[in-house]
Amino acid sequence: MTGRLITLEGGEGAGKSTAMAHLAARIAARGVELVQVREPGGTATGEAIRKVLLDPAHAGLCAETELLLMFASRAQLVRETIRPALARGAVVLSDRFTDASFAYQGGGRGIDAGRIAELERWACGIKPDLSLLLDLPIDQGLARARGRGPADRIENESDGFFERVRSAYRRRVAEEPARWRVIDASQPVEQVRAALDAALDGWFGAGA
Repeated sequence: MTGRLITLEGGEGAGKSTAMAHLAARIAARGVELVQVREPGGTATGEAIRKVLLDPAHAGLCAETELLLMFASRAQLVRETIRPALARGAVVLSDRFTDASFAYQGGGRGIDAGRIAELERWACGIKPDLSLLLDLPIDQGLARARGRGPADRIENESDGFFERVRSAYRRRVAEEPARWRVIDASQPVEQVRAALDAALDGWFGAGA
């Protein structure tokens, strides 16, 4: 595969939607084919799974079911969209990918990271070339997220859950620093965009 996979990660209220739109415009301006996807979702099957995962009516969903549903959606996305796009030489920009499971189902739910890594190898078989982490304090992120309207099943979790998610993301960065760029998402949006530009330009400039 000759394409590249770029992923955008972060906790609730980190501003991923705004950042995705900005990154997409910057990448497309380089004249390369760009394919945008989101997780969970991105395919007809994945979007149906997304509804189950985020519906507050499924508050009793156990951690193992949540993890397997995430990877079911992801496996379909990889085979239906991501792998074909990479084979064409496209840049794939994904709103979350496997690191989200290490953070949410691993850090948040307490599932063993080795088990998640096994699913990552079996269900996906690919890893991002570049991952951008939008990081900000939990209270600030949750205030943003909960101010948008009714909370989904994940947003209804406790502050402690999201602290564990944030810590897990930071561990992922420490384990693979060459792949990650951390962006301070508590800054004004203009500064966040500038930091995203710098990270992206530096990565492309390095011959990635």
